[in-house]
Formats: sequence, C-alpha cells, structure tokens
Amino acid sequence: MVGKRARGGRVSVAVKLLIALALAFAAAVYDSNTRIDVAEYTLRFGNLPASFDGLRIASLSDVHAAQFGKNNEKLIAAVVRARPDIIALTGDLIDDTGQLGIIDTLVGGLADIAPVYYVTGNHEWDSGDMRNLQSLLEQRGVTVLRNAYIPLTISGESVVLAGTDDPNGPSDMVKPEKFIEDIRRAEGDKFLIVLEHRNNHLEMYSSLGVDLIICGHAHGGIVRLPFTDGLVGPSREILPTYTNGVYTAGATSMLVSRGVGNHTGYPRFLNNPHIPVAVLRRSAIRVETK
Repeated sequence: MVGKRARGGRVSVAVKLLIALALAFAAAVYDSNTRIDVAEYTLRFGNLPASFDGLRIASLSDVHAAQFGKNNEKLIAAVVRARPDIIALTGDLIDDTGQLGIIDTLVGGLADIAPVYYVTGNHEWDSGDMRNLQSLLEQRGVTVLRNAYIPLTISGESVVLAGTDDPNGPSDMVKPEKFIEDIRRAEGDKFLIVLEHRNNHLEMYSSLGVDLIICGHAHGGIVRLPFTDGLVGPSREILPTYTNGVYTAGATSMLVSRGVGNHTGYPRFLNNPHIPVAVLRRSAIRVETK
C-alpha cells in the first residue's frame, strides 16, 4: 500500500507540473498577442539638422485590422505613450474588404495625436480595396505617400520624408532606385527618411545614400526565442533576418517594426505587438535601445 501511495503521489506531482506548464504557456501566448510593446530607439546621425534633434517617429506596421479594446482605445493609448511628433503607418492596414470601419476609427484617433503618414503594403493591394482605403485616409487628414515625398521643416531647416509604394501595386510604378535618384536630383543631399512596407532593401537604400528606413512586413518572425531574429519569415522562410529593431549598413539605419496585428493563423509567441519609436539625435554614434 505504501508503494502504491508513493507512486500515486509522484503521478500527482507530475500532473500538477504539466498543468502548471500548460497554464504558463497559455499565459505567455495571451500576453504575446495582447500586450503592446512601445520600444524607444535612439538613432544618431552626424548629418541630422540641429532643429530635428529629438524628433520622435512612432511606427505602426502590419495592423491587419487588429482591434485592441473598444474602438482600438488600447492601441491609440499606446501611441499616446510613445509621445510621437509624427506617426508612420508602414503598410498592411487591412487584409480584405469590409475592414475599413476599423481603420477609420483607428486613424481618426491617431490623427488627433500627431501628423500621420502612410505607405502601402502588399495586403492592401491584395484586398482589392486600396482606392477606398486611400480615400478614407486622406479624408482623415493622413498624408499618403505613394512614391512621393514631402519636406519636413523646423526653424528653417528641413529633411525629406519619402514613401515608396509596395511592389504588389501597379506594374508601371517607378522603381525605388529611380525614385531616390529623382529625390536627390531635386533636393540635393538633405537628410532622407524613407517609409516603406518591406524589410529587405537595406543594402540597396544604403547604396543610394538614404539615411533612415522605417518599415515592417516580417511580423517579428512570429515566434521569437532567445538568440534568434525570429523563426518564420513573411514568405514562410526559416530564421529570417531584419525582423525587429535597428539594423545598419554603411551610414544607413533601418528600423523594423514587429507589427501590431497578425494574419498568419499562428499566434505570436514571445513577440508582442510592437510600436517602435525612432528618436533622432544629432551625433556620430549610431544607435541605443531601451
């Protein structure tokens, strides 16, 4: 009888351990998909105009019509915490038709915080609702940058903010290389920020003298474990690169958002919805993260 009780006790301990592990895993998955990570990245550039020292750019990428609370109040509150001077929407706001109401409410709240700039992602074009989305954004006061750029001016000094159309867009669109060359021809060597959806053009933009790229697309690799840069890429590639935070090539820095929403069918794991905030500083030292 003693032996049976001992074995029963061991089984009971094992069952309790399994239950505890299952609960911990479930809690981690829930946290990974609901708690928004606002992460600040200090990026330093020797050629940044002094008037732009301290400029804060909050990036929302890959929203995929996600909702965080009623009327997306939790997502909007997270952007408020980021204290942005401008907000960059770097593509994949929607997946299909019928989601414009969610985005209308969201961008309305964002536009009350700071000026908002938008570039297209692959899913907007796949949705077939790009025209209506663009009209909605412009009605809400969002600046849509489809292979277009604008100067940002503070105290008489200016930088260039450009946005590229996603390759899933019209087949006759201008190529990024020509677009950047046209900007340089018109604006000279002004500090140049490029907003785009995709995360795989760092080397190309570096060769063209772009100073800062802000993008998304990779969803942080869906699952993140210690010592990885994400496990699964947007094309289902294993161990993708450029999935989170800051990367550099030459004098160019690229800030990659892990995204906010999720359309993959797989839950995020140790990969919380991500609002990166680029804080621009005038200095020769490159990057700090906190």
